[in-house]
Amino acid sequence: MDDGARAPRDADELLDIVDEHDRVVGQAPRAEATARRLRHRCVFVCARDGEGRVFVHRRTAGKLLFPSHYDMFVGGVVGAGESYDTAALREAEEELGAALPEPPVPLFRFLYDSPEHTWWSAVYEVRCPVRVHPQAEEIDWHAFLTGEEIDRRLPQWPWVPDGLEAFRRLRAWRDGTGAGPLGASGAEG
Repeated sequence: MDDGARAPRDADELLDIVDEHDRVVGQAPRAEATARRLRHRCVFVCARDGEGRVFVHRRTAGKLLFPSHYDMFVGGVVGAGESYDTAALREAEEELGAALPEPPVPLFRFLYDSPEHTWWSAVYEVRCPVRVHPQAEEIDWHAFLTGEEIDRRLPQWPWVPDGLEAFRRLRAWRDGTGAGPLGASGAEG
């Protein structure tokens, strides 16, 4: 995910701080939110090509969080006052380096909570144009992989932990064993 490796201004980017029910309870600069483990919002966008393969990438070595780790999502933090939908479109187009023919489709939300990080995560899916031009500051390798190819690499490659959790939940959602679609609550704990 996007963690501030792009530009120094990102550390000062203002984020909405939210509670366990995803209600805004304040605001803080990104650096403070990270340092103090303040719960904020993130988007995860699963980008697929016309054949249904998933865009998988390796983060650059200069990333603050999880350098050189792999991820099957593009995305990042939701800015203060920004909607999940707006952030999903912005992040996907920035990281893929391509205009999307349609906006990402929201699937479900979940609370990601680890000893180091906590954020409400909105998971989306989008179809990619044939050619993408990923941001060199964010991504140093990419490919579109089938589900079987991803399964073979899961135990071999270091994966971004929040992306791995979102991927696990996406598969469970597709299989009907996980979170339901966004609806009345749109959340799973």
